[in-house]
Amino acid sequence: MEIKLDDNKRYQKFEGFGASGAWWAQLVGGWENKDEISRLLFSDENGIALRTYRYNIGAGSKDSGRGDIDNPLRRTESFLTDNKGYDFSKDENAVYMMKQAVKDGAKEVILFVNSPPESLTKNNKSHLDKTSLFRTNLSAENYKPFVKYCLDITEHFINEGVPVKYISPVNEPFWIWTGGQEGCHYSPRQAGRLMKLFAEEMEKRPSLDCVKLSGVESGDIRWFNKSYTRELLRYPQTVKRLDGVDVHSYFLHFPLPFINNRIAYLKRFRKYLDSKYPDMPVKMSEWCHMQGGRDSTMNSALVTARVMYEDISILNVTSWQHWIAVSEVDYCDGLIYINPENKTYELTKRYYVTGNFSKYIPYGARRIFADCGDGELMLLAFYDGEKTVLIVINEKDKAKEITLPKAARHIVTDESRSLEEYENIKSVKLTPKSVNTFIF
Repeated sequence: MEIKLDDNKRYQKFEGFGASGAWWAQLVGGWENKDEISRLLFSDENGIALRTYRYNIGAGSKDSGRGDIDNPLRRTESFLTDNKGYDFSKDENAVYMMKQAVKDGAKEVILFVNSPPESLTKNNKSHLDKTSLFRTNLSAENYKPFVKYCLDITEHFINEGVPVKYISPVNEPFWIWTGGQEGCHYSPRQAGRLMKLFAEEMEKRPSLDCVKLSGVESGDIRWFNKSYTRELLRYPQTVKRLDGVDVHSYFLHFPLPFINNRIAYLKRFRKYLDSKYPDMPVKMSEWCHMQGGRDSTMNSALVTARVMYEDISILNVTSWQHWIAVSEVDYCDGLIYINPENKTYELTKRYYVTGNFSKYIPYGARRIFADCGDGELMLLAFYDGEKTVLIVINEKDKAKEITLPKAARHIVTDESRSLEEYENIKSVKLTPKSVNTFIF
């Protein structure tokens, strides 16, 4: 099969890949090998060159001990003190990991919030009580104090040299957070009004001219994305502070086939955006496999690769970010698994497959047309004016032979190889269950 590329057929400009420091950085930031783990994630020379670090501004459930959150790593410290001042010595380990990520190569930081500080919530907890379902935990009179808190923290980190490019004050607002982690429900109208207030207050702070809003990070690609997007973009003040609409690409399966067609939902949302907001990019700011049990194999790596392919080629996202970079639980989520008992780590095939994308696709490159006539292969191509990067995913159990337009550098991850490189390749037999990067 011959690969066909056409850089005259251009699509979205792509900005890069990232991951969150939530639920692990406050632990790993105290380990002796913390810098090594950071380099593996954010360094171009020694890692997979993730561009974006997502830092979680905490609500303070670790400080108070309140709430129904069993896993201690899902509790956070808050910079807000009892007298409404700030203590920026808090969350020391997680702040260290954020700053180390920047030293190692991360180019931008997103500050995101799961719940407002406990002292600003209605029940003084970082999630709702089970008797208050479908209500927001942030009263209207505390919108402005919450905005001030977030913007003060943003200014603090910018003054310390952290490249904060975005602040995301609303995370998965549709879900009814009643325990397990910090979280806050907002209706579409409430989320829209809060984001508008953030935009207005940011305009009053010249130090934040370089910071954009990010949101509203709906929690499932199927549910209520139109509703939240409509309210987010209702106000010109908010639109001025946005350079994209952020969504999450989670897709929990239900025993009903008609709501399990992921591609149909991607196409539907893309059609809606093109119709109503044609100039507003969309970004994918959070995803993980959502499957129980640790998996370090190509099986889960290929699921990750497929979702990346679908989001980039169908939804036309301009950036793509993993949920957590590092995981300590028995779940199919992190790029790296850690073992807290002996402070060791394990790299997954998910990690390497992500590197097939993040390490080689240039910042700002345009996605271009790529095809080979074989519907079983997934192709993505990017062109930055100097070089072309082609991604070819073969998730099948059989090898596939392809011929390239010209000789290229080949980087492959499969069951036996991890980002292994070959030079001057013109034709190649793609191994089964492999992700391949070609650089012309």
